Amino acid sequence: MSIDLVIFDCDGVLVDSEVISCQAHADVLSQCGYPITADQVFDRFLGRSARQARLEIEAELGRSLPDDFNVLLQDQLFEAFEADLRAIDGIAQALDGIDVPVCVASSGSHRRMGVSLGATKLYQRFAPHIFSSSQVENGKPAPDLFLFAAAQMRAEPARCVVVEDSVAGVKGAVAAGMKVLGFCGGSHCRDDHAATLQAAGASLTFDDMSQLPTLLGRVRAKMAPIAGFSADQPISEA
Repeated sequence: MSIDLVIFDCDGVLVDSEVISCQAHADVLSQCGYPITADQVFDRFLGRSARQARLEIEAELGRSLPDDFNVLLQDQLFEAFEADLRAIDGIAQALDGIDVPVCVASSGSHRRMGVSLGATKLYQRFAPHIFSSSQVENGKPAPDLFLFAAAQMRAEPARCVVVEDSVAGVKGAVAAGMKVLGFCGGSHCRDDHAATLQAAGASLTFDDMSQLPTLLGRVRAKMAPIAGFSADQPISEA
């Protein structure tokens, strides 16, 4: 399989942000009259756009969230990012070992990615090839964002490999006709995360980002996953 492009999700794949993000969302939503825990945010909204999550919450509430909700959330989230955010272990090594173009396709806003990728010194490794769900009509799990990223990068969807950590992201990439590698190395990942991503359509799962170049080589060669990694089926050309 020839690979023309590797598409990375941002949160939970490039930066270890999901625990921070889920807690910030839970805190601000609860303050705004929608009691919810960080675990519930994880289960319901991981990988989905803020726009989609807000529409669903407001439908349940029967009213709009406060006008300053986005400002409150952004302030709390960015403050936490500045204090605690770290890059995913092994991501710099992985990027050094990838010999094809790369880009980012995230449900997060460009401003959020600017903060998170900038804080972890990853922004310049991807800019200007950083794409947000705000640029398409439908966010993940729809395929729109992945197809948009491929078009912007002039890559055939069937020759793209996506690295994702969320069910919504995996489903969106599969719907776009792309090969998906499920990453389970973020601090938010539970014991059943690999199985959950495989059930959503990930070809294989892995928890050591530094191994990504080796796995991409196996995809190219149409070989089965390396021993020690889990997969729901042998890797084959899409």
